[in-house]
This record gives sequence, structure tokens and C-alpha cells, in this order.
Amino acid sequence: MQSYRRVLGLPRVPATLLLMLLTRLPMTAMGITLTLHVVTDLGRGYGAAGLVGTATTLGSALGAPLVGRMIDRHGLRPVVAVCGVASTAYWTSAPHLPYPALVAVALPAGMLVVPASSISRQVLTALVPPALRRSAYSLDSISLEASFMVGPAAGIAVATQLSASAALTGIGLCFALTTVVLWWTNPPIRHEDEVVTGSRPPLRTWLGRGLSSTLLIGTGALFCLVGTELATLAALRESGEIGWTGLVIVVMCLASVVGGIVHGAVRRSLPQPVLMVLLCVLVVPAGLFGQPWWLLALALVPTNLACAPTLTATAEEATALAPARVRGEAMGLLDSATRLGMAVGSPVVGFAIDHSSATLGFVAAGLGGLVFAAAGLALRVGVSWARPVNA
Repeated sequence: MQSYRRVLGLPRVPATLLLMLLTRLPMTAMGITLTLHVVTDLGRGYGAAGLVGTATTLGSALGAPLVGRMIDRHGLRPVVAVCGVASTAYWTSAPHLPYPALVAVALPAGMLVVPASSISRQVLTALVPPALRRSAYSLDSISLEASFMVGPAAGIAVATQLSASAALTGIGLCFALTTVVLWWTNPPIRHEDEVVTGSRPPLRTWLGRGLSSTLLIGTGALFCLVGTELATLAALRESGEIGWTGLVIVVMCLASVVGGIVHGAVRRSLPQPVLMVLLCVLVVPAGLFGQPWWLLALALVPTNLACAPTLTATAEEATALAPARVRGEAMGLLDSATRLGMAVGSPVVGFAIDHSSATLGFVAAGLGGLVFAAAGLALRVGVSWARPVNA
């Protein structure tokens, strides 16, 4: 564990990890809270709620590279200020908007969401020397898992004890607070040894096969993960044990944390493609253990042990392959890739569940992720049919 001690002993690193955890909390609560608001407060169906969520996700996927480019060009403070004001305005006004207006502003609001994950990776790259970055990225992935354990639960608690409108307002206020702190601290986004001069290099000069492959495999990882969560929910509904969903998700997150700790502590870890394949292959048989709930939770432990390591390896490779001058844009592309995986994985796995069972949902999540992994590997080794992706 010496690597973790060395990382946490570096100036500003512990404060950065804590700040990024707090910044992510309202983001992880957005989806479930917005769904509860549309369904309960506005009296709409889950399909209508899904439309708002899809618009927000699509907006964030489209906006992440653009926001990253603005960070590269203008620095952190002005971009954080604009995104923070936009996010605060949207979430504090959302409870008072009629449904058509809510849908209309969801996409532009998603485009201007504070890019917490992208900023976190850039800051850690700037603060941590290359030899310790895997451990730093592992801590960041662990922080992400912690935010997913706390954020949605907090959003549901506020929405059920007070109202969904109060929860949305609270998300807006959290955005305001974390934005002010992030603007005030203004952490560095480039390492002190990195000298950035000249104009921005053209996209084709740095978005090559290697980085494109990394992004494609990252898309597949999120396809698998969101599909696994959906299949887990369906399995618990089929067995009549839906009340144990929260505990099963906590077990999944804890397994991911353990995997992340090991990944960041060892000197040499498995590469991203191998971790991705393990993530997908290990989830396929989980549906055979759908009940009781505790058996399903145990069956999901092996695949989730590879979750945080896969995400960490993806961030590590993307950072290493992107020039410092365009690192913000590259991290934005990584955010877009992961959100694309979530956007595609949910309906595909949902279709498989609707037309069969939760067991097939786990199979679809694993096989779908493997398709992305195969495409990424083909692109990496330069298979001829994959070359147009590099255009």
C-alpha cells in the first residue's frame, strides 16, 4: 500500500479527491431524482421521465468534448463558472418548469454540466508523477463508486421524506456550492513539467488507432455495467425481492472498490482489454443465480471486482495517449464514450429482458460489451475493416 500512501502524501491530492467526491454526489443523484419528479410531481409516466433523462445524457455526451476544449483553451476557472451557473439555474428551476419546457432545456443543460470526471483526471495527472498515476486513478475510481453509493440514496431519501422538488433544488444548491469551491481552489490541469506551446494540434494527429480503441473499449465497459444494473433490477423484481436492490448495489460497489484497491496497489496490473473481457465474461452466468437476493449479490462479486480496474485502466491509457495541449478535449471524448455506452446499453439490455428474462439480460450485457471489446481490439491491431473508425 506504499503507492497509496505516497499519492495521498502529495500536496493537494487528498483535497482534490474529496472535492471531486462532493462534486460528483449531485450528479449521481440526478437521474433517479428527476425520474421521481416527472412521475410523482408532474404525473407523467416512466417513458416521459426516460425522455428527459435521455436528453440530459445526450447533451452531456455532445458537450463533454467541447467543454474539454474550452478548458484547454481558456483554463479551468471561466469554464467552471459558466457550467456551474448553468447547472445551478437548471436544477433549481426544474421543479417549477412544465414538462415540455423541462424536456426542451434538458439537452442544453446536459451540455453545460460541470465535467467532474474529466476535471478530476486532468488535475490528478497534473499533481501526480507518472509512476504513481495508476494508484491515483484507482483512488479516483473508488471515489466514483462511493459517490454512487451515497448520491442516489440521498436523492431518494430527500424525495420521499420531503419531495422530489426539494431534492432537485438541493441538487442545484450542491452544484452551486461545489462550483464556488472548485473555482476558488482552481487546481492545476497540467503537470509543472509539461510545457504547452503553439497551436492546438489537429484532431487526426492525436486521435489515432490507440486512443480510438481505448475509447471504444470504454464504451463497451459502460454498456456492460449499465446492462448489469438493469438486469439485476429485473432479476430482483422477478423474484419478488425488489426491496433488497439497495443492498445488492452496495455489495456490487464494494466489490468494485476492492478490485480498484488491488489494481492501484500492484506494480503491474492487467491491461485494459483483458480487464474488459473479464468484466464481460464474468457477468454472463450471473443470471443463473437470480434468487435468493444474497446469492445474486455473491454471483455479481467477480464481475464487479473488474469494474473499477477497467475504468481506471481506461483513464490511464487515454491520459497517456493524449497530448497535454488537448488533454481536456481527450478526457471529454472519454466522457462521451462512456455516456454513449450507457445510452446504448440500457435499451438493448432492456429489450432482451422484455422479450425473455433477466437471465438473458445478463447475457446481453456481457456479450454486448464483448462486441465493443472485439471492435476495439481489431482497431488496435490495425484490421483493415476497422480503419475507417480512425478517420
